[in-house]
Amino acid sequence: MVIGLSDQQHQQPKVDWFIFSLGAALLGAVVLPIVAFPEVSESAINLAFGLITQELGVIYVALATTILVFLLYAAFGPWGHIRLGNSEVRYSQFSWISMLFCCGIGGSVIYWGASEWVFYYLAPPFSATPESREATLWAATYGMFHWGPVGWALYCLPTLAISCAYYLSPSPSLRLSAACSPGLGPFQTAPVKRFIDLLFIVGLLGSAATGLGFGTAVATSALTRLAGIPDDFTTQLALIAVITVLISISVYRGLDGGIKQLSNINSSLALILLAFVLVLGPTAFIAEMSLAAVGHGVQHFIQMLTWTDPLQNDEFVENWTVFYWAWWLALGPFVGMFVCKISEGRTVRELIGGMLVWGSLGCALFFMILGNFTLNLELTGQMPVVAETQSFSPSYALSHALTYLPGSSFWLVFVVVIGTIFTATTYDSAAYTLAAGATDQLRPGQHPERWHRVFWALALGTLPASLLYFGSLKALQTATLVASVPLLLIYVILIIAVGRTLKSHLREG
Repeated sequence: MVIGLSDQQHQQPKVDWFIFSLGAALLGAVVLPIVAFPEVSESAINLAFGLITQELGVIYVALATTILVFLLYAAFGPWGHIRLGNSEVRYSQFSWISMLFCCGIGGSVIYWGASEWVFYYLAPPFSATPESREATLWAATYGMFHWGPVGWALYCLPTLAISCAYYLSPSPSLRLSAACSPGLGPFQTAPVKRFIDLLFIVGLLGSAATGLGFGTAVATSALTRLAGIPDDFTTQLALIAVITVLISISVYRGLDGGIKQLSNINSSLALILLAFVLVLGPTAFIAEMSLAAVGHGVQHFIQMLTWTDPLQNDEFVENWTVFYWAWWLALGPFVGMFVCKISEGRTVRELIGGMLVWGSLGCALFFMILGNFTLNLELTGQMPVVAETQSFSPSYALSHALTYLPGSSFWLVFVVVIGTIFTATTYDSAAYTLAAGATDQLRPGQHPERWHRVFWALALGTLPASLLYFGSLKALQTATLVASVPLLLIYVILIIAVGRTLKSHLREG
């Protein structure tokens, strides 16, 4: 008997116990040694970071460049008008942008947006003199580059590939293996597909730890400055617990009842924060430096995009560009699965353009406004932003910088709230997507079981908590790097898969 789509939608999707069990076991295998043997684990983390960035860095740079070019062709070439799915667009433009932005970014953009420039200012690229005028301009520019169209392209490729498998395939499937199938050729076997779905779980767990750790640090620093309590591991752990509960509630309620509402609220709060910093801060300096940085970035975009530092003059590319491309790449399948789920009815051009333009613009606003606000505090001698970022952390420097705004206590509370919600909106999406990735045959209109979503919401808090135990930024960065390595080949397969699927759909249509 042939089962109609409406009948399938009423069937409860089943948990893929193989993927679920391996993913949960892998999480335990990573967390337990870190907690039990912290010194050995830290040595292994440092070794892995150096090995991956030095030996594989050029692959990340070349792949990111290739993906950006491919997506621009897909958007503006003959495939751009192809519609993903047969229904009308489900979410308004604001809700869609809010969900894709909050899903992909989280509290990390606040953590880095305010003081990432410090690291570029002290160790600038292209052999510029540290703390010089040239270094200042590079510092104001590079954050927008690392969080701009290239990074969002690494999110967009898996989104497009998964959307093709979900909306254009005769057998819809919300799995990374289904998105890869057209590009696998003779390797379309069950074990290979199982392995690909497991890589999805690995990439998300590793990269989720980084973002959750950064977002927690932002909220913790603001809270401790406001309440006068220690900014230590215990406080961070308590805040992770609060965020985890919030994630669990949101993901239990589902897409419309929880994730969409939190994302809309958070986007509105973020815009309010940025608007008030722009108005209450050094408005003229922020506007002038932002315009100069945008112009500088456009002028040197190709140079930054293809820079691999072949003469090894410094470690800028390895420490920053390679790390960021690895981070975007590791999170890409998760973002792709979630954004696919909310993008039915949009065309290929709308999907690519929306992610590359709106995602990049949203990130740029944080770097232009928060970053240039704290840069002004440093250059005018009002606050030692560089020293505090080095001695303590970027989140510590941000919380101190907020005290220079009128009504500082209010803005500290505001950042605690927005940092918490920003982190929750990313990881309720992550928990939903982990559950979807470990569910067998999740069709349009269906959702993973609620207990399954809540399990991954609770599990997501364990890895960042164990890595924050080190108090080391390098531990969080390395988790992302290690998780991204197996996905390098997957992204090549996704390019082939998208090309074949869209070419076939255009021919048949």
